Amino acid sequence: MPPTSSRAVGTVTRGTTNTNRLRRVDRWIASLPALRRTGDPLVVDLGYGASGVTAFELQHRLARVRRDVEVLGLEIDPGRVRTALAQLDAVRAGATGFDPLARVDFRVGGFEVPLPEGRHAAVIRAFNVLRQYDESEVAAAWERMLGRLQLGGALVEGTCDEIGRIASWVTLDATGPQTFSVSLRLRGLEAPSVVAERLPKALIHRNVPGERVHVFLQDLDRLWRVHAPFGAYGPKQRWIAAAQGMREAGWPVVGGRARWRLGELTVAWDAVAPV
Repeated sequence: MPPTSSRAVGTVTRGTTNTNRLRRVDRWIASLPALRRTGDPLVVDLGYGASGVTAFELQHRLARVRRDVEVLGLEIDPGRVRTALAQLDAVRAGATGFDPLARVDFRVGGFEVPLPEGRHAAVIRAFNVLRQYDESEVAAAWERMLGRLQLGGALVEGTCDEIGRIASWVTLDATGPQTFSVSLRLRGLEAPSVVAERLPKALIHRNVPGERVHVFLQDLDRLWRVHAPFGAYGPKQRWIAAAQGMREAGWPVVGGRARWRLGELTVAWDAVAPV
């Protein structure tokens, strides 16, 4: 695919990229019906940063559930695309630990999501991209990306820390936001509200009294404390108890123990949406 484009929409981000940084959200994407049921498993890694490694990792993880998955990495900076294409050459030559036959490619692009003619994405992952924009710009960016999805496709937009121990994201379909997820490294976790600094742009300035996400984090912290005795059986058991407590408290929790064991908790978007 061509490394340049004159239609890229957006601004260049800092480009922070670390190996294994996006493993939490990748596990979520691997579970999505949008990926598992599509006839065209094209997945976009939008704003992959200074290195193409997250696109290679994404393909590797998703191939476990869709062997025919195809990943397209998009970046606004042509220099980053050239770097990623050089990395792709090394992969093709067998000089890395990634599959030389992996269906991965890179091109210049932004929120307009340029794709091969006639195709739409099953999933778009946009991580640590909107964090550097203004909250007022989120809705338009979401709308642009949603317009590039297949019928039944999903957009996963969120933020994580530099080493991937703290993450949160919104999952959207053509009608808008559907769920909000947090995913945390449980070992050594003092309070789940540590995720407050890594909330998606639509929520990060809403963690204040009177907003739903603020109440959500307060309740999650409270239940994490209440269920501290379960820590004797390990942090996973403590998190599972806290997650079950959130459900019993009336939060519209999506999923169950299989996801909770990963340090995840997902609720319906309306429960945390800005007031």
